[in-house]
Amino acid sequence: MRLIQFRHNEQTKFGQVVDDSIRVLHPSKNLGLREFLSADARAAAVHGAHDNPEQLKVQDVDLLPPITDSSKIVCVGLNYHEHVAETGRQPNGYPTVFIRFADTQIGHRAPILLPTASHQLDFEGELAVVIGQRAYQVDEQQALKYVGGYACYNDVSVRDWQKHGTQWTPGKNFPGTGPFGPWIVTADEIPDPSALTIQTRLNGITVQSASTRQLIFSIPRLIAYISSFTALSPGDVICTGTPGGVGFTRSPPLFMKAGDTVEVEIERIGTLSNPVTSSGAASSPHRS
Repeated sequence: MRLIQFRHNEQTKFGQVVDDSIRVLHPSKNLGLREFLSADARAAAVHGAHDNPEQLKVQDVDLLPPITDSSKIVCVGLNYHEHVAETGRQPNGYPTVFIRFADTQIGHRAPILLPTASHQLDFEGELAVVIGQRAYQVDEQQALKYVGGYACYNDVSVRDWQKHGTQWTPGKNFPGTGPFGPWIVTADEIPDPSALTIQTRLNGITVQSASTRQLIFSIPRLIAYISSFTALSPGDVICTGTPGGVGFTRSPPLFMKAGDTVEVEIERIGTLSNPVTSSGAASSPHRS
């Protein structure tokens, strides 16, 4: 099942994507999509949709990040060997973890904002794991049971700001730099997330290509490690790391600029596409 959140006629709604249409889901309470990630809630919502058969075309709505109110967005760096090598770093025995803020995220087709403070705007295609039920100190062997679904993510980096100190927070949290979507594909449709091809394209040219089989720390390992020190809630997101091929390691560097289009495509999930624009060309990072 593909679950999507969007704006239409100045209202925020969510629904199930079927082909190029959205079957709008009408919850019995004023709840968001993250509360509907469990299997029981999804079944109730889909049943309710038959009583309220509102349908819209995907192209006629403003897509939002699938989850706009995550309590935690936990990002993992340096999780592909090729990316570790191109940065000149050494593999670590533990995942490299940092945090992104929810209000930096944008949906499919929304503009990535080129900061006024920097032009070192770099692409980072990633697989996002969306938690479906509370997970705290879970066993690695059971970790996938806590996943609600998967999505495409572009963990855009502002490279010079990322290097201001030993922590990466400044370069990872500019407004309009977290494309997420276009939807969540529920976990039952992807029983093995360790064998998905992932590609990033800049203006139609492939700049990153890998398989999640090449992750240094697997998705179950990441969930177990992260949940060992913090409780994860439904709707929380884990960004699993980007493959090699990022722009700042190239000679000359390849940074995104206004007028570019960047796409992240992941097998069995779909394609997340965003234009790049100057900050002054958009009044906000996403419509909400």
